[in-house]
This record gives sequence, C-alpha cells and structure tokens, in this order.
Amino acid sequence: MLGKNVTAMKNFSAEEIRLVLNTARKMKQIIRGGEKKLPNLRGKAIVNLFYEPSTRTRTSFELAGKYLGADVVSINSGTSSIVKGESLRDTLRTIEAMGVDAIVMRHKAEGAADFATQVVKPVIINAGDGAHAHPSQALLDLFTIEQHKGRLAGLKVAIVGDILHSRVARSDVYAMTKMGIEVHFAGPKTLLPRFFEFDGVTIHEDIETAIENADVINVLRIQLERQQAGLFPSTREYARVFGINDDRLRLAKDDVLILHPGPQNKGLEISSNVTYCERSAIHDQVQNGVAVRMALLDLTLNTGV
Repeated sequence: MLGKNVTAMKNFSAEEIRLVLNTARKMKQIIRGGEKKLPNLRGKAIVNLFYEPSTRTRTSFELAGKYLGADVVSINSGTSSIVKGESLRDTLRTIEAMGVDAIVMRHKAEGAADFATQVVKPVIINAGDGAHAHPSQALLDLFTIEQHKGRLAGLKVAIVGDILHSRVARSDVYAMTKMGIEVHFAGPKTLLPRFFEFDGVTIHEDIETAIENADVINVLRIQLERQQAGLFPSTREYARVFGINDDRLRLAKDDVLILHPGPQNKGLEISSNVTYCERSAIHDQVQNGVAVRMALLDLTLNTGV
C-alpha cells in the first residue's frame, strides 16, 4: 500500500482491508502502552486540510501522525487563505510546494479527494467528502466489530438512520460486504437511497425488521445541516419511529454491539441509555480511530528507510 491514495473503500481489496486491520491491532497496543512515540514516519510531513468542522477525525489523524513520529500541521479553512477565495487547486499546490508527504483532507464537495489526487503528488487520504465517502471511518467500524465479535464474515449489521446523506453508510457498505458481512439499511423512505442495488444489502422502511437478530447496530447521525426541511415530520416523530432505544434493542441479539460515528443527536437517533449501555462500543470507536489512522499512515508512507 506504499504511496496508495485512500479516497474510497471501493478502491480497497479484501486483502488490503485485512492488512489495515492487522496493522491497526499492533497500533492499538502501542496507544495503550506507556510510550506512544514511534520512529516509523520520522522525517515525514503531513498536512490536515479540513474545510468542514471535525473533532474525532481531525484530532485522531493529528495524533496518529505524531505518534508515528511525523511532523503534522493542521489547516482550518476559517483561518487560512481559503477565506480570501483561494481555490482548492491552488491551496493543494501551495501545500505540495512546501514538500509535504501526505494531505489528509475533508471537503464538502463530493469527489474533492479524487480531484486532489489528479493535481498534486503527495498521498491523499480522504477524511470525508460531502456525502460520498469516509474510508477511515469504515475501517475503524470494521476494526471495532472484529475486536468485540472476534470475526466479520457471517455477521448481520443493521445501519439505521440518514442513509441518503451518509458517507459513512456508503463506505461501510463497500467495506463490510467485501469482508462477508450481511448489511441491512433502515430509515424513513425520504432518507433512503432511491436507486440502490448492491449485493449483500437489504433495504427496509421499518427499523424493527432491520435490527431483528442483528449482531451490530450502527446508528447514523441525522445530518440536519445537509438536509432540506420536510424529510420527516419532526425530530420527535423520528425518535418515536426510528430512534434506537432500550425497547428496540430487545429485537436484536442479546450481545448486540452498538456503534455510532458521532457526534450524536441524543434523544433523536439514539437514547442516552443506549449510548452508555454495556453493549455500546462508541467510546472504543474513538480509540480505534487513532489506531486505524496510524495504520493507514504507516502503510502508505513508511518506506522503511
């Protein structure tokens, strides 16, 4: 994977996914150890270029690079020349001219990461482009599931909520089906993809069928900032019909695992009780995000020199 651009899960083979997960397992041991500083990427420079707000993804990529010994700089669109009207192309080429080895970028436009690979030479890692893709989130979801369940193939995963606007759902589908997971989508009809055919994926308009006997429930955030009004009657109605609460959990397997990419709209897509219950791995996802992003940076940048 040396030099590989990480723009979408559809570009990953099952073997590459397995390599990332195995490498992340080693990285997690390092995170939990006393010394979180490796020489793997000493002499490498990484820029985090974020055009949209982020806490988990941006911070975990920054820590991942620093734990591996790289020099990491984070650029916020609100405090850079972007606010003066500088184009994405010019920003990317300016960063490239400074001699960086990788650019981790989040952008509101779908396809922005693919565009970046065409105009600059550093490794591009997509940290989310509109509603298109979020590959590192899909990988950390897989890693979390395997850590808790001990396997991936043969599991039933229900992905519920705002599927239409979710880059996480799209990336999860590619990653999970490649690893033998049975995926079920559920959400209001207005928040489901209108034309979607994918082997290994079943779409439901009622949440109860989707989560029945599920091994994992991945609860998606309702992305109010990407929506037009009227996609569902009210937040209260959404919580009543599609929210994940204690009663609905009883339909899934007793050891069902609860995931959420964050940030949460508590009381809307998920209740506080579910968030903090013993079956929730939401906190683990955060730590696993650092491990997976360390793995991606190491595999794409570490020349071993």
